[in-house]
Amino acid sequence: MKKLIALCSPLLFILFTNTAAAQSASDIAACENLLDLRNLTITRAGIRENQQDGSSYCYVRGIISPAIHFHAQLPLPQNWNGRFLQWGDGGKDGDLDFADHRVAEGYAVTNSNMGHDNGVEPGASFAFNNRQAEIDFGYRAVHLTVVAGKRLVREFYGRTQDYAYFEGCSQGGRQGFMSAQRFPGDFDGIVAGAPAFNYQGLNAAGTWNLQRVFRDNLAGNLAVDTNRDGKPDSLKLVNLLHEKVLQACDANDGVRDGVVSDPLSCNFDPSLQLADVMCPAGSSSDSCFTSAQLQTIQDLYSGPSDDQGRQVYPGKMLGSELRWPGYYIPWEGNNMGPSKLTGVAGDHMNYLFYEEDPGMAVPDVRDINYQANTTAVIPEFHWIDWDINDFFSGKGDLMKSITDANDPDLSRFLIDEGGKMLIYHGLVDTLIVATDTINYYNDMVNTTFDGSMSTAQESVRLHLAPGMGHCSGGNGPDTWDKLVPLVDWVENGVVPDRITATHSSNGQVDNERPLCTYPQQARYIGPAGGADNPANWRAENFRCE
Repeated sequence: MKKLIALCSPLLFILFTNTAAAQSASDIAACENLLDLRNLTITRAGIRENQQDGSSYCYVRGIISPAIHFHAQLPLPQNWNGRFLQWGDGGKDGDLDFADHRVAEGYAVTNSNMGHDNGVEPGASFAFNNRQAEIDFGYRAVHLTVVAGKRLVREFYGRTQDYAYFEGCSQGGRQGFMSAQRFPGDFDGIVAGAPAFNYQGLNAAGTWNLQRVFRDNLAGNLAVDTNRDGKPDSLKLVNLLHEKVLQACDANDGVRDGVVSDPLSCNFDPSLQLADVMCPAGSSSDSCFTSAQLQTIQDLYSGPSDDQGRQVYPGKMLGSELRWPGYYIPWEGNNMGPSKLTGVAGDHMNYLFYEEDPGMAVPDVRDINYQANTTAVIPEFHWIDWDINDFFSGKGDLMKSITDANDPDLSRFLIDEGGKMLIYHGLVDTLIVATDTINYYNDMVNTTFDGSMSTAQESVRLHLAPGMGHCSGGNGPDTWDKLVPLVDWVENGVVPDRITATHSSNGQVDNERPLCTYPQQARYIGPAGGADNPANWRAENFRCE
């Protein structure tokens, strides 16, 4: 037995050392002692195992009155990289999100439920006649979670963090914008992807877009009922539309790869380009477009305007057509409930747009013929009845002031605090349209840096991802580490002129491109005559210009 122990002792020593390092008595005590903080309400503190890499970390949960629940993932002191990270949220949130991969990298991470629990108040219903919940959701939860998280860092590690970062996409992108505008001292660097900063505008557009598709008993729906069973089963028209767009726009960047790299420069008029595939009057099929379907297409590309012609939100980007069914087109594949309807828009106008909420959501948001009971003790309000003219009427101004993060003046964060900001957006994102982010960026350059793009790029950069959907996905390169370029910029002064992104199929990288700093775009400079060869779709074969 002694010989066996002797032979195995190096391995045993390593295992013992790792275990001791993972959960030393002092680490356990330091974590559990966080329960006794006198000026933070902590409900749980104990050592947990990270599902990402098996390491141990201190897990803390707490409450900020009245209803903000937050948690922190604190690497053990010997594993901490000295950085604090607020992890962003998505959708209407209402839960606690983990960032195990960032904890494995050494970040101390916090996140909150934004002041409500979606298990009992799903969607936007948490905001029904609840101004405090709206304020917590709008801006209060993220800021106070950061304050609480930094306090936990000081207590657990005995010192403050070296750097503080924010990383988020969608709702998280809005949170990043909100932090830069209202709480400029919270972070040294912010990554904001597909930012929902124009929150009321994009949700108004989402509702309006759904109304365009559902109107006249789905006469203009782009999904077709080929077997006449009452449920549209074919999406061939969406594919046909997309192919027409690619024919017109794909090669504009010199590469035919199924991706429209610069949608804003492409000229595509549906009434002209689809003229050869229009149905004869009085007929319909999944191989030609009716006049009602053409109108739907034109509406989605143009975006909503009120009766005075005031643009509420930009229309869908050319090249995004394959993303439409998931969000806006009812068909049997989504049980007639596209995600924009059943997810984030079907009840938004009930609870999160008006100063005085008009009523509860109807029992089934898919039923457009349902007559809302508007005279009940707690009235109902149907999204199909919402009027786009209310957007600029002043009725939504209070909620805009709470939820929107569209102030183009970032001087306090970028100039006074010396912060850095990386913004990214997929060009086929059909949930939050990249055109709005481009417009904001240009407004920010004009307001904060007197119109100097070069000066602005010393502090804030926008990277557009051709072919990428909402935060990820799509036919174009959509994968890269969002945080590393920001950290390198903040801490080492390495400017992220271009970010290399990849696209994979079946686990294999099949496309690689640089995401250039706006307004530059990637141009092919590889082997002559090889632009359309996927073997040449590597970052070194493209130049930003």
